[in-house]
Amino acid sequence: MKTNRPIRVIQFGEGGFLRGFADWMLQKLNDANLFDGSVAVVQPIEQGLCDLLTAQDCNYTHIIRGAEGVEISKIDVISRCVKPYEDFDAYLALAELPEARFIISNTTESGIEFRESDKMTDTPPASFPAKLTLLLKRRFELGLPGFVFLPCELIDRNGDNLKKTVLQYADLWGLGADFCAWIEGENVFCNTLVDRINTGYPKDEVIDLGYEDRMVNTSEFFHLWVIETDYDLEKDLPFSKAGLNVIVTKDALERYRTRKVRILNGAHTSFVPYALLSGFDTVKSCMDDEKMQGFVRACLFEEIIPTLDLPREELEAYAENVLVRFSNPYIKHYLSSIALNSVSKFRVRVLPSILEYRARFGKSPKHLIFSFAKLIEFYKKGTPNDDPAIMEWMKKSTIAQILSDKKVWGEDLTALTKEVESCADPSVR
Repeated sequence: MKTNRPIRVIQFGEGGFLRGFADWMLQKLNDANLFDGSVAVVQPIEQGLCDLLTAQDCNYTHIIRGAEGVEISKIDVISRCVKPYEDFDAYLALAELPEARFIISNTTESGIEFRESDKMTDTPPASFPAKLTLLLKRRFELGLPGFVFLPCELIDRNGDNLKKTVLQYADLWGLGADFCAWIEGENVFCNTLVDRINTGYPKDEVIDLGYEDRMVNTSEFFHLWVIETDYDLEKDLPFSKAGLNVIVTKDALERYRTRKVRILNGAHTSFVPYALLSGFDTVKSCMDDEKMQGFVRACLFEEIIPTLDLPREELEAYAENVLVRFSNPYIKHYLSSIALNSVSKFRVRVLPSILEYRARFGKSPKHLIFSFAKLIEFYKKGTPNDDPAIMEWMKKSTIAQILSDKKVWGEDLTALTKEVESCADPSVR
């Protein structure tokens, strides 16, 4: 029997990551009698997993596996799923929940964006922040308290950027000074960093649980959530009392973020297009291959770590730990999953290392430049999964045209053209 708990969390995203990270943590808090709350999940895009989740009363099994052993948990913290594209009124009604206090999201790096084409009359508008602004508008009109935001999107200062984008929509739609003051004064936008490899339902593997569960989720043991805020979060979400690796800090987020994004995520993004083009299918299969693991090690130890200002011993220890995590025999982390939205991921995760290496050493990092060439080749000859406009543009443009586009990369990368071309397959230049 599912425990009936008040909805305290509204969550944008129903994928494997949030279910194996934030929801798993909230379950731990409930199990320790430290929270007594449930989650209402919003499916932020038209197609998703909410129907499967709803079909089994929003319950699922989470399996943690690694050298440490195996841990199986039954997760029942999600109380309902809401699909704005099918029932927008039900979505807006979430604003009426008086005990809802937290909003958690994971809509990928491209999720927190401002689209001037979004209209207040759209049901729903396309972007996540636009949908959120309408929910907040309803909350404000009801005179209810604001929320504490815990965005998990892997972008710099994700909370600050989310608030900025909401205020852009408030201005675009003329929602008024009182609403903007309420956003600023009655809501808390935390900046966060998340770190856990979640692999969703294990493909090509049969796990006998003794019962049917189409939403089985798997992950590694390692987890880290760094939350930067002045708000006393532990008062409401006592993660430390539950033994969870959650760091609430006022000013140290950037240290953890830079290390994680450049090393763990940067390693993923630097080798995935190359590996997919070479016929590999999982992260583990790459680590088992001497040549591919050598490429990843070269990217990490020769080109990424030298661009970071933390103690080298600390960085190398973290990188070695990352490689151990990549080699987890229980995790089938499919390269095709990591390859989602690879262009925006490359800009955030790998490009800063390339540019910083050039600034420090007066030359380009050859392995990361090779990775850039393979990214372009993957979009031209492989099976990318990205915004259709991005995929079409990458496919039809020359390397020179791709690198010169400031809108995509944040700056003109023409200076890299000859080096990237020299690493590229002749058929894609």
